Amino acid sequence: MPRSDDLDLRFSRRWSLTHRILAVNIFALAILAGSLFYLDSFRARLTTARLEQAASETRMIAEAVRVAAPGERAALLRRVGADSGTRLRIYRADGVKRADSWAGVDPTYEFRDPEGEPWTKDVARALDNAFDAIVGARQPPYYVPPRVDTLAAWPEAQRAIAGGPAVVTVRRAPDGTPFISAASAIGVEGRSVLLLTTNARDIRRIVRAERLSLGFVLTGTILLSILLSLFLARTIARPLKRLALAAHRVRLGRAREVAVPTLPARRDEIGLLARALHDMTQSLRQRIDATEAFAADVTHELKNPLASLRSAVDSLDKVQDPALIRQLTEVIRNDVQRLDRLIVDIAETSRLDAELSRARFESVDLGKMMEALLPLWETRAAERGVRLAFARPRVGTAVIPGAESRLGRAIDNLVDNAISFSPPGGVVEIAAARVGNEVLVTVEDAGPGVPAEAREAIFQRFHSVRPEGETFGSHSGLGLAIARAIIEGHDGRVIVEDRGDGRKGARFVIRFPGDVA
Repeated sequence: MPRSDDLDLRFSRRWSLTHRILAVNIFALAILAGSLFYLDSFRARLTTARLEQAASETRMIAEAVRVAAPGERAALLRRVGADSGTRLRIYRADGVKRADSWAGVDPTYEFRDPEGEPWTKDVARALDNAFDAIVGARQPPYYVPPRVDTLAAWPEAQRAIAGGPAVVTVRRAPDGTPFISAASAIGVEGRSVLLLTTNARDIRRIVRAERLSLGFVLTGTILLSILLSLFLARTIARPLKRLALAAHRVRLGRAREVAVPTLPARRDEIGLLARALHDMTQSLRQRIDATEAFAADVTHELKNPLASLRSAVDSLDKVQDPALIRQLTEVIRNDVQRLDRLIVDIAETSRLDAELSRARFESVDLGKMMEALLPLWETRAAERGVRLAFARPRVGTAVIPGAESRLGRAIDNLVDNAISFSPPGGVVEIAAARVGNEVLVTVEDAGPGVPAEAREAIFQRFHSVRPEGETFGSHSGLGLAIARAIIEGHDGRVIVEDRGDGRKGARFVIRFPGDVA
């Protein structure tokens, strides 16, 4: 098991949250970037369309040549070639070239020598070749100009001279651009054939323009995505790391006060988490302080009876007087009873919070519960010469959600305290009623009352103020502390005040939320 000091504050040993955010966003963009490769299919469709266009043009020109007068054919070829940007040639079946649209005029297209172009064209061709290699595009063969321009130099023309549909072929010019040729027989006799050739440089230009535009869009999108990812990681990962570091310091417990950031400016889930962690840390610190104080109080309270017990036991071996022996034995018995009472109450106090957090709350009718405890209270009161007055609430009005046994213990502690402080002949008045949205339980005694400055202290553990005439050690000093813990565990609160009728005594008031779950 790793030591606490070796805590790895990264969210993964290999990938932090920041890296994961970046990876997810960039992966999504990488899928979009794959559209660059689909430009190959776009280029294929363009090439196919140009081949079909070339075949159609060749058939129409061949038909126009067939019906034209022999003296007009050369002029027709030059005019059509200039208009379409192509080169048109007619070959006889014996292989001799009869006509050429470039004869005596400027060429309608020219091949570019890659060696004479600027370096930017080399970069562009390198990118083209790289994309073609990645997508596995099949490259057509290079076009090699024939040494002798005869029918034998054009296989497509040889296949077309016999008649039938036009034959088209695509090759690569020296600079890598498509070189398209199409041949169609003139007439049906198969005595001559028309050859159309063109350098379709515009196909590469269109593909490059589309690729460049898409590249700019993707580059901008990637940069924006990276910036947004970094911003998102900054607003999520960094606060979480601060909270994790603070939680780690709290867990180590080396500093008494650990400043957990509350992120007050954050109104989102992380801000809510930060404030919840801060409140949890404060609550944990309060519980730790309370536990430490409780341990110190327990040690102090146990020392007194133990010291008395030790002294009585040590003296017992040295005393011979039977009366003194009985007195020491009684002291030992009382100290043992006091220790037993302390241990029982301390154990109950220690497990009270845990039991309340696990308890299954049900609807509890405080009126019925208090009426069931009334005989027990009357017996205690009679032992001290005190009378009880119980004002029963209307049936079904004093109902709250809670654990009945614990609620009974809390009210029993308050009644027991009232009986203890009431003088003989005094009256302890107990009542429960619904007032608005609350259920109130009041316990009034006829004792000396509680001074204003002591009204909070009496609910502290091991509070030592006891009624006059009571045997020392007959109470543990935990009764009111247990009562308050149970009441607050039911979202209630308890206070002590003077009696409202002006008579001497104290009045304990418990307020419970009256809504039943």
